[in-house]
Amino acid sequence: MDGTVVGLSAFAAVLGLLALRVPIAFALASVATAGSFVMFAFRTGSFNPDRAINPTTSLVFSNFFDLIHSYDLSMIPLFVALGHIAYRSEITTRIYDAARVWLVRVPGGVAMASVLGCGGFSAITGSSIACASTMGRICSPEMLRMGYDKRLATASVAAGGTLGSLIPPSVLFIIYGIFTETSISKLFLAGILPGLLTLAGFLAVIFLWVRRDPAAAPPYAGKIARGDRRRAALKAWPAIALFAIIIGGIYGGIFTATEAAAVCVSAATIIGFAQKKLSVRGLIDSLRETALQSASIFIIAAAAKIFVAFVALTGVAASIGETITAANLSPVLLLAAIAAVYLLLGMFLDPIGIMVLTLPLMIPLVEGYGFDLIWFGVVVIKLLEIGLITPPVGLNVFVIGNVVGKEVAIDKIFSGVLRFLMLDFVVLLLLIAFPVISTLIPTTMR
Repeated sequence: MDGTVVGLSAFAAVLGLLALRVPIAFALASVATAGSFVMFAFRTGSFNPDRAINPTTSLVFSNFFDLIHSYDLSMIPLFVALGHIAYRSEITTRIYDAARVWLVRVPGGVAMASVLGCGGFSAITGSSIACASTMGRICSPEMLRMGYDKRLATASVAAGGTLGSLIPPSVLFIIYGIFTETSISKLFLAGILPGLLTLAGFLAVIFLWVRRDPAAAPPYAGKIARGDRRRAALKAWPAIALFAIIIGGIYGGIFTATEAAAVCVSAATIIGFAQKKLSVRGLIDSLRETALQSASIFIIAAAAKIFVAFVALTGVAASIGETITAANLSPVLLLAAIAAVYLLLGMFLDPIGIMVLTLPLMIPLVEGYGFDLIWFGVVVIKLLEIGLITPPVGLNVFVIGNVVGKEVAIDKIFSGVLRFLMLDFVVLLLLIAFPVISTLIPTTMR
């Protein structure tokens, strides 16, 4: 049986199952198992199911075992735990508190502080949805109480939450690194400048929004006591220290990404107990949430690993690569097509699901064109970041919608998000046109 036909049918089957709301892990694993069975059964030309059982089970279980025993995978529960512990220790929210005190008198200052708070949260947790959920509960209600435009009060946090995808550490970078066999440490460093560029762009969007419509952000009527700014800045030192350990340790060659995660988990726990913000019960709850969240990611990753092995068996990736090579597509057209695929899928699927579904086909293509996989990883993550706020199913928008409830309609949040989306597309074009933005820091790494 033609492997290309089986492979393409498998992709169609996965998309069909996802449309029926089948969980991504079950869709990938079931289709890969059935497809592998078909390939092995028809290996001799005629259908022979007896000869397909052993190789199919070997493919499934060996790939599952290899993925679960991956050393790099161990950093996912570490960074997830870091996010939960830092949140319960109030470390992740102090960046916002400090930024709010310093910027509250600036037009749109609380919205800017929200974006900066999201950036600080992202620099520790690595999860966009967790960032939007946590910061949304803190920032959006406060802006609404202050009389901010409902679109600005919600869209700024929904967009700011996407920074968790780019600013290291990022769970998406970890998964990308595992499946493409690229350096996760270099991927983390590659995300710094694009993440900061996006953050600065979001601040500019808020500034221009409020400048054009001053009523969108009423001036702060309260008072800032003497010394409040200094005290707020000093209280933010744990978050800054943890980020410095992660980035400074990796860049200086002191730690691997996994070691940096372990050190930061220990440091956050010690700081939390020392400042009496973290209790034993809080630590246990953090570890329980970490176990549940990590298990779900592991199951998806393991299913994706099986699917990748199946795709390799069919040869569909090589076949598509040969077809595109024969078509003589320019690199620009290829990137435009890839971007269109990710943006389309981003309207309906979650980022991890999109990544594990598309990488088996995309990586052979970009390698054939000689693209740098570190740079391409940043572009992919940026596209996934855009998908988090793209209608009709922008996950971050619905997260914020759940936080504010009936006070702000979903269509109003999407209306406000469009301004940030325009900025995102500008940053995406810059990343594609100037790869040095992504590769500058990793190339200077020790």
